Amino acid sequence: MLTLFHHPMSAASRFVRLTFGEYGEEISLIEEKPWVRRPEFLALNPAATLPVLLAEADYAVCGFSVIAEYVDETRGVLLRDKRLFADDPLLRAEIRRLVDWFLTKLDNDVTRHLVRERVFKLHMAAAQGGGAPDSAAIRAARSNIKQHLKYTNWLAGTRNWLGSERFSYADVAAAAALSVLDYLGEIAWQDYPEAKDWYSRVKSRPSFRPILADRVKGLIPVSHYADLDF
Repeated sequence: MLTLFHHPMSAASRFVRLTFGEYGEEISLIEEKPWVRRPEFLALNPAATLPVLLAEADYAVCGFSVIAEYVDETRGVLLRDKRLFADDPLLRAEIRRLVDWFLTKLDNDVTRHLVRERVFKLHMAAAQGGGAPDSAAIRAARSNIKQHLKYTNWLAGTRNWLGSERFSYADVAAAAALSVLDYLGEIAWQDYPEAKDWYSRVKSRPSFRPILADRVKGLIPVSHYADLDF
């Protein structure tokens, strides 16, 4: 069985977990606190970033985009209509663009700041950067959420799925990122009805059940987090 070093509030880690869930493959999970910089983890990934997949022959595959390509080449191409990439190269380019949008741009603008200030700092020692949340960072991140939700709402309202007519890596990436923000109660879904409808469809997929069961010590999720009819 493959092993994934992850954190439940890492959007990139959730992306990989959802990917394997869509392909019906179980993986072993090891929760990693990257700020601790464990020597054993650094030996796998000197960058100390998540996620890291311990693949066949205990080979470490690091980073969400590299893992996604690896999984597609070793699993996805064999699954035809269940493949999370499109067959058409232009559609694959669009899917890659959206994966990067949600797991890099949204992360840089919003997700990582809210997770660090509201979650990670609760578990970090002072020497590791722990302490009181930075209210300015939280305000800036919350201000940036609106444009990202507007864009997601537009995508969901103009396409069957975000990246193409089929469910794809684009939907997996968006759902992974937005589910973290939803856990924290940071999304006013009533303002984005098309995005809410799309998220409800994704949330109902079997691959999403383990994500909805995630809990972080000291921080319970918003009340509707695990509710499929929210």
